Amino acid sequence: MDNFKYRGSVRWGIIGCGAVTEVKSGPPYQQTPNFRLLAVMRRNAQKAADYAERHKVPKFYTHAEKLILDPEIDAVYIATPPDTHKFYALQVAQANKPCCIEKPMAPSYADSLAIYEAFSSRGLPLFVAYYRRSLPRFLKIKEWLDDYKIGDVRHIRWQFGRPPSQTDLGGMYNWRTDERIAPGGYFDDLASHGLDLFTFLLGDIEKVSGTSRNQQGLYTAKDAIAACWVHRNGVTGSANWNFGTYSREDKVAILGSKGKIEFSIFGEDDIVLENEEGVTDIFIHHPFHVQQYHVANIRAHLLDNREHPSTGKSGLHTSWIMDNILGRMD
Repeated sequence: MDNFKYRGSVRWGIIGCGAVTEVKSGPPYQQTPNFRLLAVMRRNAQKAADYAERHKVPKFYTHAEKLILDPEIDAVYIATPPDTHKFYALQVAQANKPCCIEKPMAPSYADSLAIYEAFSSRGLPLFVAYYRRSLPRFLKIKEWLDDYKIGDVRHIRWQFGRPPSQTDLGGMYNWRTDERIAPGGYFDDLASHGLDLFTFLLGDIEKVSGTSRNQQGLYTAKDAIAACWVHRNGVTGSANWNFGTYSREDKVAILGSKGKIEFSIFGEDDIVLENEEGVTDIFIHHPFHVQQYHVANIRAHLLDNREHPSTGKSGLHTSWIMDNILGRMD
């Protein structure tokens, strides 16, 4: 645990009040007990004002520095594209305020490390929005694993594919496929969720390698990636992601000595346990505001001295995994 503690309420500011904050993440900072969303920032003044009015946020800014230095702001949530995470996060650390950063933590391990060290050196809380670690759906899977429902875990595999979007096919700009912002393209945005979850379920990874290509030539980032790895406990893993397939596929299987667990990362279909006792199918829906439990756990960390499942340390490890898969750690 860090040595920075709050008493009472926490007043938040959001940098980058775009689409992700409309429903998924913004409202929990208003609805969580002892939390208050006091200010938002967006470079476009009209859009910032519109967001503040619609969500009943008292203040809005067009410059992040003003929000960060506002003495009434206790903590900052950075919800901008990843290429600006380091720039803003270092300012938040300098202002001695806790921070939550949207995933991925940064476009590279080096930038993630700089962020982590800035907060760690000051004893400041740092969270990364890998909210799947807090969702009941995936906590049930962890419960099954911890209860030895499939025996000794041997291997985990993930197959993910989806067709190119109309934006991709039309050549329209999308920061998620700009290699300067997201070197792995959609892999950075989507695969990071699953890889981070796997370390939550099975422990940190000690060895990982991968290969990546741009098969379609639709944009500058990678669109076909494959990887294999070993967790510190000896569990092996493999995955491939392709963003030019005929149909959508999202299948994870955890194979054990006495059974298996199957689920998807992004779908809300049943999670399935199969062992010698039979097959168990459970549907667990996500909350309307999908980061609700993630933000509630931030509150528990700041006010109740409970460790959050997704910190700067775990987010840094995920960045290390991603860079190794993309061959950026050589």
